[in-house]
Amino acid sequence: MGKKPAKDDTMEQLVSLCKRKGFVFQSSEIYGGVNSCWDMGPMGVELKRNIRDFWWKSMTQARDDIEGIDAAILMHPQVWVTSGHVDGFTDPLVDCKKCKSRFRADTLETEVCPNCGGEFTEPRQFNLMFKTFMGPVEDKASVVYLRPETAQGIYVNYLNVLGPSRQKIPFGIAQVGKAFRNEISPGNFIFRSREFEQMEMQFFVHPSEDRKWFDYWKEQRFNWYLALGIKEENLQFHEHGPNELAHYAKAAYDIEFKFPFGWKELEGIHNRTDFDLSRHKEATGVDLSFFDDQTKERYIPYIIETSAGLDRTMLTCLVDAYRKEIVRDDKRVVLGLSPIIAPIKVAVFPLVKKDGMPEVARKIYTDLQKHFKCFYDEKSAVGRRYRRMDEVGTPFCVTIDGQTSEDQTVTIRERDSMEQYRVASGQLAQVLTEKMGLGF
Repeated sequence: MGKKPAKDDTMEQLVSLCKRKGFVFQSSEIYGGVNSCWDMGPMGVELKRNIRDFWWKSMTQARDDIEGIDAAILMHPQVWVTSGHVDGFTDPLVDCKKCKSRFRADTLETEVCPNCGGEFTEPRQFNLMFKTFMGPVEDKASVVYLRPETAQGIYVNYLNVLGPSRQKIPFGIAQVGKAFRNEISPGNFIFRSREFEQMEMQFFVHPSEDRKWFDYWKEQRFNWYLALGIKEENLQFHEHGPNELAHYAKAAYDIEFKFPFGWKELEGIHNRTDFDLSRHKEATGVDLSFFDDQTKERYIPYIIETSAGLDRTMLTCLVDAYRKEIVRDDKRVVLGLSPIIAPIKVAVFPLVKKDGMPEVARKIYTDLQKHFKCFYDEKSAVGRRYRRMDEVGTPFCVTIDGQTSEDQTVTIRERDSMEQYRVASGQLAQVLTEKMGLGF
């Protein structure tokens, strides 16, 4: 018999690292935790913010044809009736008759409970929206929903943005914000959770140009992940077949990433046609068509959607960057994050805590803080300090030693190559900025 393949424990190791190093904690952990809800620690909040900022800049700052908004989480409940979420945003739910565990029926690979072997109930449809009440009376008339997606906030604000922005079609609206889904089977750490953050952009186009813009955004979004530092061999497209397409979609592709638990969706690119604007126009009586002054044509725009999960993208970056190496018989764990998104850009160390080195190091640290998120450390041997920074993805370390007082130079140590070289302390910010490709 052949050997049993070794278990891939990357996720277990990564989850442990995220807890130890302050990336991600379970929500309300001291009370036993809340299943599939997560808190971002000091490292995690920086990483997540850097990914969010990189997406936002690429969508709005670097382009003239996309505007940003920030719509409210709570919306008029009729929005979700019109969009189809109240009636159709469901998953098939089954219960184990023996141990009472619950599962999504469409993801089960066995006909019996994987926990105890018990028999399942018949599937029933379970709505994924969180429901609450607005106002002092909890009755049917006061029901509102926590939004399950951010896209509807864009559609209902389409005219509000179009007017003051003075945009013409084609143009887009981008939004980053929280969404909530009462998932039956969340899991795989922060890959699928009940409270998460989305990065969505809806691009409004002439119906005759939908294919051109759909192909354009497929390419743009794939290249964005490469610019984020994700390895190309870990990315692929998955085209939705006729049985996979959502009811609103004419065409859809997923960008998938090779996680330790398989190829899974990272981002969706969808041709939503005029479904959303037509539905909202019909429900409200508000004319959501666009009139072209040059061609004198009036039409309901088609929408090309790009929809990504910020938390899922963060997990992708962590998985893609995580590696273990043996260096001179010593093991080191490295997060090879792109400097663009690394939580800490530069760590500053005095070689020893004497001879004026800490004072010089503190001054350099304070100066660099004006340009980067930095970290100061003077505890333990410098080699151990390097290892600690490797583990949280810090691309550069700066060490102040005895030579610094003689010629005002410091040592830069690079995370990935571990190469070390000296530069003038007065040129440090500029050199590091150029090395990171951040612009000075």
